[in-house]
Amino acid sequence: MTTGIHHSSPTAVSVVGLGLMGRALAQALLRAGHHVTVWNRTPAKAAALVADGARLAPSAGAALRSADLTILCLTDDEAVRGLLGQDGVVLAGTTLVNLTSAGSAQARETARWAEQRGARYLDGAIMAVPPAIGTAEAVILHSGPRTDFEAHEPTLAALGTVTYLGDDPGLASLYDAAGLTMMWSVLNAWLHGTAMLRAAGVDAASYAPFAQQIAVGVAGWLPGYAEQVDRGSFPAEVSALETDARAMSHLLHESAALGVSTELPRLFKALADRAIAAGHGSEQYPVLIEEFGRPTP
Repeated sequence: MTTGIHHSSPTAVSVVGLGLMGRALAQALLRAGHHVTVWNRTPAKAAALVADGARLAPSAGAALRSADLTILCLTDDEAVRGLLGQDGVVLAGTTLVNLTSAGSAQARETARWAEQRGARYLDGAIMAVPPAIGTAEAVILHSGPRTDFEAHEPTLAALGTVTYLGDDPGLASLYDAAGLTMMWSVLNAWLHGTAMLRAAGVDAASYAPFAQQIAVGVAGWLPGYAEQVDRGSFPAEVSALETDARAMSHLLHESAALGVSTELPRLFKALADRAIAAGHGSEQYPVLIEEFGRPTP
């Protein structure tokens, strides 16, 4: 389920944690017309929000009591549990949306911890920088009980494009990590190609449109490749892995000849060589899921 920015009836919302992201979240809720209460260990960080209409709570417990929904944006889940476990903080009957960065196991642990204390709990991950919050470009992932998400979806939509992933509270964090590996892989591949072309006097701006075209083209392969992964069958409809491995050797040798780092192409080649040695050379590239699915020795 994915929804974009839209206006809902004013709701009482608290935002606990006012770093750059927390302040952006509170500001977006204020712009959408919600009744926003804020709290931070350093009250001075709330000054601009208070000037724009937010109410500063005297304590974290008071912030939770004043709202139908409390959004948490702290340093980590240990800080969340430490803060909410203090005397004077009552979780029973509250609804928490934890947008603090954490691993999936930590998210599940915090969900159990909160639910044992009577709270309704959704975990979330923000796929955006603070200036994008409150626009459709800000993707906010949520996981946890569907009924709790649907009850507060209109309010959460003020923050960006909200997506519900499922009942498992760890899914938002897991999707976040999977998105990061995509992001860094694409950027590292582009930087490697840029380094190669710079050796021939081609600037990054000249290469970027071609690289973008390649990235878009490769992205178009993903649905078909996903079907192969889910079936566990990898017929070579386009290219066999052993053919790809020969191209990887070419990339590795070209990089070395240009005096460019070979670390990235050596990684590609090592993965392919292991799969070929295991008898998968005649299959298509997604068969490498077997290598990625194994723990590092």
